[in-house]
Amino acid sequence: MPRATRMAQFGALAATMLWLLSACTMEPRYHAPPLPLAPQWPIPATTAGAADTAPATGAGSSRGVAAWDIGWRDFFADARLQQLIALALANNRDLRVAVLNIQLARAQYRVQRSALLPAVDASGSFTKEKLPAVETGLPYSVTESYWQAGVGVSSFELDLFGRVRSLTHAALEQYLAQEQARRSAQLSLIAQIANAYLTLASDRELQRLAQQTLKSQEDSFELTQKRHAIGAVSGLDLAQAQTTVESARADAARYDGNIAQDIDMLGLLVGAPVDAGLLPQDFAADTIGIAALPPGLPSTVLLRRPDVLQAEHLLRSASADIGAARAAFFPTISLTGTIGSVSPELSGLFKSGTGSWTFLPQATLPLFHGGELIGNLSVARTDRDIALAQYEKAIQSSFREVADALALTLTLERQRQAQEALVEASKHSYDLSQQRYKSGTDSYLSVLDSQRSYYAAQQGLIATRLAQQNNRVTLYKALGGGWQERSPGTVTGPATVSIPPTVTHE
Repeated sequence: MPRATRMAQFGALAATMLWLLSACTMEPRYHAPPLPLAPQWPIPATTAGAADTAPATGAGSSRGVAAWDIGWRDFFADARLQQLIALALANNRDLRVAVLNIQLARAQYRVQRSALLPAVDASGSFTKEKLPAVETGLPYSVTESYWQAGVGVSSFELDLFGRVRSLTHAALEQYLAQEQARRSAQLSLIAQIANAYLTLASDRELQRLAQQTLKSQEDSFELTQKRHAIGAVSGLDLAQAQTTVESARADAARYDGNIAQDIDMLGLLVGAPVDAGLLPQDFAADTIGIAALPPGLPSTVLLRRPDVLQAEHLLRSASADIGAARAAFFPTISLTGTIGSVSPELSGLFKSGTGSWTFLPQATLPLFHGGELIGNLSVARTDRDIALAQYEKAIQSSFREVADALALTLTLERQRQAQEALVEASKHSYDLSQQRYKSGTDSYLSVLDSQRSYYAAQQGLIATRLAQQNNRVTLYKALGGGWQERSPGTVTGPATVSIPPTVTHE
């Protein structure tokens, strides 16, 4: 076999071996940790009551679609609420910071990934120096000048043990974690907008109730004044009637302040002044809805939540840092080389015979670092253990959020039904007490007690409806829904970054 052929084969084999070695890392093989919770929620699906009251449009049209896959435009039926959410996604400053953090993490990943390839630079220089006679060995000094131009690689590390590649993997996982953080921030923002919108609607309903009660009590107080003037009722009855008027007036004023604060909160979340036409005018029971969950829903659906995915990416990043810390114990080989031209005249810089090159490989073997390398490896392993604990905590917290929301769903539905019955019974008691007072059977104190009970029952019903609506939003958020605009089939999910294949070691 000719010598040139053997040399070419040897060079190809060496290049292949270097490429294979550079594809290896010393990262511990990643295994998904077991879920630190029960395989299913400890209670059966209890959202049937909520599903029965879902609107005919919006979320109700997404029957058969998993709750965590329903887009937020399909879940929230109110058109004004949809517009507010869209404005918030465009203007909210916290969400804007989350997006900028993604750009920062992406740029940092690109910087780290660039270390996998050699940096090639072009250079040019002019040198002029005077050499003394002592140095030249001549009876006179010599002045020399020359031009130099070339292209070279400086200190490119051959990643034989995967140190650079492990750092690149860690940066990639950090970038992916920031993307999940943005999704989590968006989901939380949508839930906050919905809850603030519902709170404003309920406060306006409470204000309307207070104003109606105030008008009714003012009419009753005026009638009582007339009856007192002719001696039909006592001064005590007149004073008691006035207390109900002032109490209703105080409630109406209090709800004025609550509504102003609710509007300010919406403006902060939206990130821009909110048009009055986008504010809720009444507290509708069908603002939002959620489809019934299937019986025995597995708890593994929580792995779709963005905060859980973020914790997993951070765990993978910490695992990659272990590979970089392990590789630091092994030799590093760096290459520096240039090829160019040197000439005493600029015009002859690239003429024949002016070519030059340098090749400076360097190997470094760590011998003694005073425990630094061992300490770095211990830090990396501890960071991995911390990330694992945080990942497990994220799963446990999400499990509790869903379990709490499921537990409240049926409870709040029963509470709402009982509160509605209480309102009817209180109204009937109030009507009867008025009739008995007018006939002289009971005192006016009985009328006041029944009126206060009726007013409190109405307020309690509005509060229960608000809690029921807020719980639906909480369940929807806890299941990881709401990061899409539409249900599956109309909007695709976010693009993912593929992770290059690696050879890992235990």
